[in-house]
Amino acid sequence: MTVTAIARGVWRIADTCHVYLLVDPDAPAGERDAVAIDFGSGLALDHLEALGIRRISDVLMTHHHRDQGQGLPRAVAHGARIHVPPVERELFDRVEEMWEGRQLDNDYNLRQDRFSLLESVPVHATVPEYRELEVAGVRLLVLPTPGHTIGSVTYVLDRDGERLAFTGDLVYAPGKVWSLAATQWSYTQNEGPAMTVLSALLLHRYRLSAIAPSHGEIMHDPDQALELLAQVMQEYVDSRRSYPWDLRARLEDPFVALTPHLLLNRTAMSCSYVVLSETGEALIVDYGYDMMTGLVPGQERASRRPWLASIPALRELYGVTRISVALPTHYHDDHIAGMPLLRDVEGTELWIPENVAPTMADPWFEDLPCQWYDPIVADRVLPLGEPFSWNEYTFTAHAQPGHTLYAVAYELDVDGVKVVFTGDQQEGLGGRDGRRDIMNYQYRNLFRLGDYAQSASLYRRIGPGLMASGHWDPRWVDDEYLDYLTDSAQLVDDIHRRLLPLDDLSIGPDGQTARLLPYRRRAGVGEPLEYTVRVRNPLAASALARLTLVLPVGWRSSVPELALELGPGEESTVQLTVTPASTGRRQRLAVDVAIGDLRLGQHAEALVDVEERTA
Repeated sequence: MTVTAIARGVWRIADTCHVYLLVDPDAPAGERDAVAIDFGSGLALDHLEALGIRRISDVLMTHHHRDQGQGLPRAVAHGARIHVPPVERELFDRVEEMWEGRQLDNDYNLRQDRFSLLESVPVHATVPEYRELEVAGVRLLVLPTPGHTIGSVTYVLDRDGERLAFTGDLVYAPGKVWSLAATQWSYTQNEGPAMTVLSALLLHRYRLSAIAPSHGEIMHDPDQALELLAQVMQEYVDSRRSYPWDLRARLEDPFVALTPHLLLNRTAMSCSYVVLSETGEALIVDYGYDMMTGLVPGQERASRRPWLASIPALRELYGVTRISVALPTHYHDDHIAGMPLLRDVEGTELWIPENVAPTMADPWFEDLPCQWYDPIVADRVLPLGEPFSWNEYTFTAHAQPGHTLYAVAYELDVDGVKVVFTGDQQEGLGGRDGRRDIMNYQYRNLFRLGDYAQSASLYRRIGPGLMASGHWDPRWVDDEYLDYLTDSAQLVDDIHRRLLPLDDLSIGPDGQTARLLPYRRRAGVGEPLEYTVRVRNPLAASALARLTLVLPVGWRSSVPELALELGPGEESTVQLTVTPASTGRRQRLAVDVAIGDLRLGQHAEALVDVEERTA
């Protein structure tokens, strides 16, 4: 049967997937607009008149797969607005980038992103996870339920005292999934099956009356269906691991108490720390990927899932009434990806140190690794070295260069313990198994000689009892460890001085003497773009720096060539304007650099996505 009524004002259309049409049942006959959950090939459009529906005003997608949305061009032509999961937006409205850039040779990424649309469709909006969305007079709660895909969501409808969940392909039947292949996201790991267990357990908490899947029949005992799915999929996960993995325990009790008022989230990809206040509020230091089950191949947005899976346990186990503030130690995505969701859902304010805030607010400005996809603007910018208060606590954010130039260490006294939150500065296991900590520097993070010495001096001055790091066990600190950090900082500098020709040429470990900023941007043809060139003289004597701009054919610059007299080690900046003349993704421009007799060639580049724009 093609059309089946499953609730008052809710119909199921059998198509390449089940498409659900929802209307406001109290709307006047002949004036009803419908919202479609998923769209299949578009057969639902052929049944509107028979159902007394005027039009489909909105389509809500549970995930990006082609069987769910191959008919979306018909929906767009019909005039419907398309709403999609936040994680997967680019697989709807920029899918050509996936098709053009997807790794095909030597491919270890098993995610079914190639089961995406063949061509892009315009997206009206992303759906608001953990919040309600009202369209066509229908109100739905949106919940993240990764498993079938990383970005999958479920829509929950309350009607006539019943609670109906449209779960996409999370569950096919009690204890069964539509596809195991779709849950395999990487070559040997179990991220998707483990996420399916967590999603089933989390969805179980919402006291559902029925489940309406994309494939399979309506399930009228959702508790049994989800519990059985969690159990069987847990067996599957354990069958592919060398030791059992208690996912239910991770969900129910994700925190380790380091002191009575300081918690460590043991489920996050990078360590998230929670400071508990006597007011009932909580403050979080770093919040990236909560309740992670593994790192999925690929760096595009559809491979990364921020969600708030550990937050219910904070309320249930520790009586937290509000997560009022979040603090990042640095700008890397595994430390900040969940912060916008915290702000949108929990009302959390983001307090960001002054040396980290610009990079988070404009991630395209510099060529830095591990940045989040969108700007994250601070609600409050924290001055460095100045104490600030949150409820009964006093924090200080200290500059902490080393792992990145734009990083801080937070100093805090909690429960009589002086704690320093160090982010990813050192990599280690707290001395376990006899392994020593190593200094965790990467050159594209703008590492400089002396950075670790500066940080070692900071720790000595603070005198912490506990150092809380980003990915490794917190370490109880003694003088011997502080001595070790001082010695390691000296060793890092000594090795670099021995390996690099710094006596002749002080270019520095990051290999840069000139930078063209911003590094990435989007523009229209003929739109003037302002750029800054930063150049530093690495020579021991004054020299003339000659900078020549290298542009695509037909592009223009306000200053094609520059000459600057620079003293030894002196840095200077120059402003210029570039006007694009041709369209294209990631068009390249560069600066050819010569300083005295030193020719560095096209030393610095920048990228521009240029498109035709209509007035």
